[in-house]
Amino acid sequence: MSESIQAMRERRNALAKEARNLHENTPADSWNAEAQAKYDEKMDYIGRVDASMKRHAEVLALDAERQFNDVQSQAKSESKLDERSIFNAWARKGVEGMESEQRTVIRNVMDTTTGADGGYTVQTEVAKALQDALKLYGSVRAVADVFTTAQGNDIQYPNSDGTSEVGELIGQNVTATAADPVFGTTTLSVYKFGSKIVAVPFELLQDSSIDIEAMIRKRLIDRLGRVTNTFYTTGTGTSQPRGVVTAASSGKVGLVGQTLTVIYDDLVDLQHSVDPAYRIGNACNFMMSDASLKVVRKVKDNNQRPIFVPGFEQTNPGGMPDTLLGSPIQINQDMATMAANAKS
Repeated sequence: MSESIQAMRERRNALAKEARNLHENTPADSWNAEAQAKYDEKMDYIGRVDASMKRHAEVLALDAERQFNDVQSQAKSESKLDERSIFNAWARKGVEGMESEQRTVIRNVMDTTTGADGGYTVQTEVAKALQDALKLYGSVRAVADVFTTAQGNDIQYPNSDGTSEVGELIGQNVTATAADPVFGTTTLSVYKFGSKIVAVPFELLQDSSIDIEAMIRKRLIDRLGRVTNTFYTTGTGTSQPRGVVTAASSGKVGLVGQTLTVIYDDLVDLQHSVDPAYRIGNACNFMMSDASLKVVRKVKDNNQRPIFVPGFEQTNPGGMPDTLLGSPIQINQDMATMAANAKS
């Protein structure tokens, strides 16, 4: 089945390349009904292949989960002091129901800053898995600069806007004019997010074949990923993060009454509302919900040629993403859908 998925992936990439070549190699004034029909046919086929690949991937995931559970149920000799065993014992019985050796390990891990006092036992792989999984839900996080601070305190970023500063032409023996740069600071506040309490059914705790750790970790990842992406997108900046939508000004405002559609000229104006210095090297992306992308995919330029270009090999290094007017597209389901006064 994996070979079948690989074959479909290769066919999908080939179709995407054909659609891209058709789009780029057909002159704008030569785009006719025949070219549009070929483009639509390839896009429709790509959609069917994507749906088939998704179904195959779901079957493989179910099979892998079944095999994993079979292995887990057969692993009866796992050490009592293994990190997974300790976590499962805590999840099933609480601290009072754990064995004394396990409680000792838990107490040692409480001091995570000193290696000899338990810091060496802190499980770093769980944190890494959490960070990677957040990208699945957090579209903002996927394109943001992510860094870890030593402490949970606010961060002061020095800044200086020199975009209006210019030099001068001076003659010989003439004193140069003074123009000192002006500096300021921007504060990035730190916020704490929680996953809420995970309620595990008693029957599930009694079933030794259930991977309690994986279930709880998956639930926490899902909750944290969704809530952080929402605030990273639309947070007000008051007692919560300042989301990218809140921080962004309106680059292009649609015409009155134009609420559920977007036209080609609007997208061009929006793209050029960003200074060219920031657009160099595809540093800027279009970010929108999937519902908005569906509308944009139907937009055509003045020669009735689609402006959306499908990507290929998007999961591989060097692959091409979906592009809009040459800029990559980032899907973020927390972005507003098209409506009056919405930054969509």
